[in-house]
Amino acid sequence: MTLGLYHSLYEWFHPFYMKDVANNFSTQDYVKNVLKPELYDLINTYKPEYLYADGPHGPDTYWGSQEFLAWLYNESPVKDTIVTNDRWCDNGCKCHHGGTFTCTDRYNPGKLLSYHKWENAMTVDRYSWGFRRNMIFEDVLDMKELLYQLVSTVSCGGNMLMNVGPTADGRIVPIFQQRLLQMGEWLSVNGEAIYSTKPWRAQNDTINQHVWYTSKLDAVYAVLLEWPLTDELTLGAPISASGTQVTMLGYEGEFNWKPATDKGGIIVTFPSIPVSKLPCQWAWALKLENVK
Repeated sequence: MTLGLYHSLYEWFHPFYMKDVANNFSTQDYVKNVLKPELYDLINTYKPEYLYADGPHGPDTYWGSQEFLAWLYNESPVKDTIVTNDRWCDNGCKCHHGGTFTCTDRYNPGKLLSYHKWENAMTVDRYSWGFRRNMIFEDVLDMKELLYQLVSTVSCGGNMLMNVGPTADGRIVPIFQQRLLQMGEWLSVNGEAIYSTKPWRAQNDTINQHVWYTSKLDAVYAVLLEWPLTDELTLGAPISASGTQVTMLGYEGEFNWKPATDKGGIIVTFPSIPVSKLPCQWAWALKLENVK
């Protein structure tokens, strides 16, 4: 795990910023006296691996982003490791410039974007990035919803940023703790299908919309967001071979399978697995070896 830092470029009600706004951004008192010193101090003091900028309202020339980024990538102590996002100006930066594209909050196109690395920056609270005292249980994404975001994002070549908002005194409330621990528990079993994987030739299965694919070396991972209604699961995308093997991450033993048609697809037979023997509570990853 490496350190990443978020920094809002502007402060809504800082007197220097309000003065610059009143001057139609012809002055840069806020940038010179507040923003730039903060950014340089963040980098020199904490040496983050990721710097996530946000909220640049106003012309790109006002923020001095080009000057700072030139220093960041050429002279800073993290010049060889730093990653930045695409929110450094208010006109044309998003989805066009930056180490990783965030485009919009909760960005998840649901299809492969091969032209650039992108990120699904989303929140566990459906409505807020910060902590809300009036948040109710239904406002919090459940694990099925979170795993859909994770798996579909990784399948399409993106990273997921899963945000929880701390309280004013820095506490993470129990419901957020639970979601973070549950995600960690799921990844402890199924991380092989997520970490260091690449998009496969198919993202969502051609027959079963609840199945998303990732790949690594000689293996393809089919992550099931819903448990099959019968003991057979038909996958339309894989093309089997004589040496095809099907297993489930976290469960011992191979699954029987047979070709679905002469042109491709496989039918996987699920053994009778007691609930106590299931490797996890939500979303199960099949490892397919020797498939095309």
